[in-house]
Amino acid sequence: MMQKLRIIWLAAVTAGIAAAQTAPVLNAAQIDAGKVLFVEKCGFCHGPDATGGESGPDLTRSDLVDADKAGDKIGPVVREGRPRTAMPAFQVSDQELAELIAFIHNQKIELEKRGNRKGVEVADLQTGNVEAGKKYFDGAGKCASCHSPTGDLKGLASRLKGLRLEERMLYPGNASAKATVTLPSGETITGKLMLHDDFTIGVRDEQGWYHSWPTDQVKFTIDAPAEAHVDLLSKYTDADIHDLMAYLQTLK
Repeated sequence: MMQKLRIIWLAAVTAGIAAAQTAPVLNAAQIDAGKVLFVEKCGFCHGPDATGGESGPDLTRSDLVDADKAGDKIGPVVREGRPRTAMPAFQVSDQELAELIAFIHNQKIELEKRGNRKGVEVADLQTGNVEAGKKYFDGAGKCASCHSPTGDLKGLASRLKGLRLEERMLYPGNASAKATVTLPSGETITGKLMLHDDFTIGVRDEQGWYHSWPTDQVKFTIDAPAEAHVDLLSKYTDADIHDLMAYLQTLK
């Protein structure tokens, strides 16, 4: 019996030493300096506490942060940004980068300790039926008329997870729209819709030139596929949303 208890004790000690060796060593001064930097440079998008903000994800739940070792994952993202996303590149010194990394890791550790991290777990949004979701995508939802699981949606669930995926599905912000403007002379100009309000319509043509006109002096048509998402908001049932989310999460 004593031998068995000794083995259990040794295993616990060994596990504790291993955990201590793999846990990041964080410097309190770096954490404090990193907090100031983070609020200044990152807080608007990722929130002042790194749990998500206007357009950035919760970094305390990030797979990249979880896999980061001494900045090997976070560093390149901070300094190089992420093309085709809202994440810009930042020019920071080695010291500033170390401070940012220390703060992010500390936030993750502290919030996990307290058990009060914000947000919705990915598993909470995986309760629907995949086959029913695919049927809705191809049928009643008419999603397939604009999207393709092997085209524009390929890899979707690898880029967006959990609540961010559901938000994009329900409210596709920044979705592009096209407009065709007919001038009094009869000339037509088609391009990406850049501005449309009660007074002005503006487009950027295929050559990259920006044009704008008073809305009461031209005729125009707007092709905005994202409006279909708005129309669906009044038609979705709870089951539709859960099932569609289950299906979209298979598109990796």
